Parts: sequence; structure tokens; C-alpha cells
Amino acid sequence: MIPRSEYPRPQFVRKHWLCLNGQWQFEIDHNDSGRECGWLDRDLAQQITVPFCPESKLSGIDYQGFMQAVWYRRQIEIPAEWTRKILLHFQACDYDTTVWVNGHELGTHRGGFTPFSFEISQYVEPGSDAVVVVRARDYARQYKAGGKQQLDTYQHHGCYYQRTTGIWQTLWMEPVADTYLNRPRITPDLANNCFHIRQPLAGNRTDGLCLHVQVLARGQLVAESTVLADWDLTPELNLQIQDHDRVLWQPDNPFLYDIQIRLLDAAGQLIDKAQSYAGLRSICLQGKKFLINGKPCFQRQVLDQGYYPDGLMTAPSDEALIHDIELAMSVGFNSARLHQKIFEERFLYHADRLGYLVWGEFGDWGLHHQTGHFMSIDPWKHHPHNAMFRQWGEALERDYNHPCIIGWCPLNETHRFESDDINALDDLTHGLYMMTKSIDPTRPVLDASGYSHRVHGADVYDSHSYEQDPQRFAKQMAGLEHDEPYINPQIENAGKLINVPYAGQPYFCSEFGGIKWAPEFAVDAEKKQSWGYGNTPRSLEEFYERFAGLVACLLQNPNMFGYCYTQLTDVFQEQNGLFTFDRVAKFDATKLRSIQLELDDEHLAAQRGVALV
Repeated sequence: MIPRSEYPRPQFVRKHWLCLNGQWQFEIDHNDSGRECGWLDRDLAQQITVPFCPESKLSGIDYQGFMQAVWYRRQIEIPAEWTRKILLHFQACDYDTTVWVNGHELGTHRGGFTPFSFEISQYVEPGSDAVVVVRARDYARQYKAGGKQQLDTYQHHGCYYQRTTGIWQTLWMEPVADTYLNRPRITPDLANNCFHIRQPLAGNRTDGLCLHVQVLARGQLVAESTVLADWDLTPELNLQIQDHDRVLWQPDNPFLYDIQIRLLDAAGQLIDKAQSYAGLRSICLQGKKFLINGKPCFQRQVLDQGYYPDGLMTAPSDEALIHDIELAMSVGFNSARLHQKIFEERFLYHADRLGYLVWGEFGDWGLHHQTGHFMSIDPWKHHPHNAMFRQWGEALERDYNHPCIIGWCPLNETHRFESDDINALDDLTHGLYMMTKSIDPTRPVLDASGYSHRVHGADVYDSHSYEQDPQRFAKQMAGLEHDEPYINPQIENAGKLINVPYAGQPYFCSEFGGIKWAPEFAVDAEKKQSWGYGNTPRSLEEFYERFAGLVACLLQNPNMFGYCYTQLTDVFQEQNGLFTFDRVAKFDATKLRSIQLELDDEHLAAQRGVALV
């Protein structure tokens, strides 16, 4: 049975494809000397199960130490009917990946979260075998965008988790024509009842190309448009939806239109076709309100780290991705902050189907931890900012079409202290913010979650507070009524944080709670490092009381557009989840859901126009 054999790119689907997950030859190259030692031309010593990283149990390797580089090798059969161009796709490989086919180097990709592809047609023959070799370098102790992968020890600790090296998402290939469709950019325009589609083409352009797009609702054609592709490098179309066919995408009714895209030659013959989907919805900011389809929708977010005990950053199955969304919704959350990891495309696909709102985030936490304070040493001696722009741009392009995504956040907790001068991180923050707004002007952008805010007048503003006493927490958050919201003041033993002033934007507390509940670990000396925020409640009732008190401070604040509770599941040593690491319930789901929904009483719901979904 092939692991993770479901189609990996559900936002852009072609009929013919071949999953390359499964058993590959594998070897750890501790000194990154395999190329010089002839590894490209020989068999490798071990076997690994792709797409699971070698640190994970599901890979069959389960090696926890540092790996400067890892190698993969496999002989694959090219289908005899694939007489056109062939693309080899990597959904994600961490971190610096070089690929060879039949001894020919195809190229290199840097970045651990985003997909990349190579054309292999010139080196393979239909119906023949081909040898694919992959080398992934991952110099762990050099800073790069890796989310919460720990860098300075063998074991996970603090807020750091086990590393991920090499292939960790699906590896696959597909045939395409000489001229073929690339992933489209689909923008809903609710004000004008239409979808705007920008369709890039790739390969060899010829005269007379024509692009034909259809929009279907429940199998029925509701809009179509055709445009000549000769007049523009990237053809664009508007597809008008009539009023009687208009159905909005929203949390309580996540309706998706099917979109069929066909590329035709001058004689009207089909060259390429693909299927996609889209949701008709809008996002708007109005005063302190965050509007979806013109109405406020209070965002009850949960922090989701996206880690699994046996697969680490890779979900063991497609069902596991669905299950995580269902768990969050079962306890009363309608949205999530996808934290410090660019999640698999299929997670976003399921969020689209289920009406689960999410904020997309880059995995770059720990800039300050890895490089020291920004004025004490040169933080860019390895120039990570160059790669960060590229990788974040790739993520924005990959995920632009998903209606479930309602905001972006390129940075998280990037410290700047009162004692610092202007530094490279200011330029990085402004650059990532402007880049995000340029690529996607349809969604709000948070410049840096928690602290330190650097962009004056950014779309939204936030704070992180793990104050455990509901009364003190309420005092922290009360100033928002007078445009003096809580702003993270300082970090213990480090100094006062610098933030640009709050400018009246929509505001939310994007991390709070984190209540530790792991009473069985209190007497377990081997697990004494498990932790959460604040003192462990003495009973379940005390937990529910604290949870309700903290939630009430935010949910009953008419100037707050949402919150994000830490966190959905335990992750290794962090015992502050609402579910255990292996997704077993720690609390009564009905009670947690009732606390969140019932606190938003009818008066406040009517005042804000909030739908309780």
C-alpha cells in the first residue's frame, strides 16, 4: 500500500499522475561528502518510507541526531503512454535539495515548506526505467526558516520540536503538453458577482492558443468565458455569476464552485485541461471590525502546530488532517492560526470544504534565538533573508486561491528592544509586509504576530498574553475601548519591546491561554520537563473556570474581532493542548464548546451582527 497516496494538489488537478511515495533507498551523509565519495552512482545502504522524514517513526529510520545531508535513490518506470513532457514534483523537501535523473542534474531548490518541480522529459524514455537520486542538505545549526525545529540539541525542548530533514511531503510526477497550464490565480469579486481568473501558461507558446473556462455549481454550468491567449503573456478572464446562481462561501455554508480550465490550439483541439474550485466570498476591514461577506464573524481561533507523534510535520494520513479540523470545531473553534509551518495543501482543501477559517503563517520563529540580539552579532551572515523572501512568495502563490485563508502573517515574535538601533529585521519586516500586500491585496496582513510591530498602520494589530488570572487578563485587554490596547511591554531578562503605535486597526489577542493540564506528569520524574503556562489547575473544574474566565475577557469585548487559544494538541513536552499529542480528548468537548458559544450572548451577538458558527 502506497502511503499518502491521495492527490497532493487538489486546488489544481490533472487526470493523469503517478505517486512516487513508498520505499526508497536512503543513506545519511553526516559530513555532506557523498557527492565526492560517489554516492550519486551507487546503491544506498538503507530503506526509507517516503514521504516521512527520517526523524519520524513512520519513515522506518527514526534517527534523532543531526544530519548534514541525506540521500534518496529509486528506480521508477515511466508509463509507456507518457509521450509528452514529464514534470517531477516535490510537495516539500527540507532544506537544500538537488535532484538527478539518470545521472543528469535537474537543479536545486532551497526551502523546506514549499513545492517545486523539474522537467525530466529530455532524460527519460516512455516505457523505460529511470533512476531518480535526491540529496537534501539541512545544516541544522545555521539559521533558516524552519519553524519550531530545534537546532542546538538532539532532543526537543522548550518550544522547539524534533527536526525534519529531507522529503516530508508527497513526491509525484505527471505528463503535460508542450504548452501547458500553470496554477491559476482565482480572485472572487463579490461586489460584482464574478470570479477573476489569471491563467499563466508554460512551455512553448504557439499561435492561435485559446483559453476556455467554465464555472459549475452542483454540476450545472453557471458561467463560461473564452479568450485568445496570443495577446497576453498571462491571459485573464472574468466569469460572471448570475444572482440566481450566487451562493456565498462562509463558515456555516462553505459552498465551492467547480472550475474547469481548458487550453485549445488554433484548430480547437484540446492541449491541456485542469480542474480547480473557488469560493465566492469577500474580506473587508471596517473600523475595528473584520468582515466576511460584509458581516462581522468573531474568529474563535486555536493555535495549531501541525505535528504528529509518528509523522512529525507530516500527517500519517489524509484522514488525520480532516480529524484535526473536526477536533477543533468540536470544542467550539471556527478558525485556526496555522502556526510556524506552511501546512500541506490538502489541509487547506479540507478547511475549504468544511468552512474552517485559517490564517496562513510562515515558519520563521526564532530569528532572535538563533542569531542573538540583532545588534550584538551580524544576524545575516548566512543571509537567510534572501531565502525567506523566495519561500514566503512561493507559499503565497501556492495558497492564494483557498477561500478558507482570511489573513497572512509572515513573521512571529521577532523581538526588537529599546536598546537596539534600527536593524536588518526592520527592513525584513517591511519588505515581507509589502511583498505580501503586493502578491495578495485581497487579504489583511499582520506584520509580526505578538511583537515587535514595525509597520505603521498595518492592516491589523495584535498581542500575546499568557496571563492566567482572568481578572488581571481583563484589565490588560480593557484599554482597547479607548484605543489603548494591551501591547506586549517586555520580555523577562531581556528588556522593553519596541512596537509602532496602535492606529485603531482591528485588534485581537492572537495567543492566550496555554493552560497546562497534565496531572499524571506531576509525579513522573522522567517527564518533569512537560510544561504549559501558569500553575497547573488543581482540578478539572478549576481548568474549566480559568478557561471560561479568559475566553470571556475577549469574547465579550465588542472591540475585539477574535482570539487564538494556545493550543489544539499537546506537542512533545508542551502539555497545554486541549487534546493529547495522539489526539485523545483531555476535556469534555461539549463543555468547552458551550463555554465559547454561550459566552457570546444574544445581546453581544446582535450588537456585532456575529453569526455563531
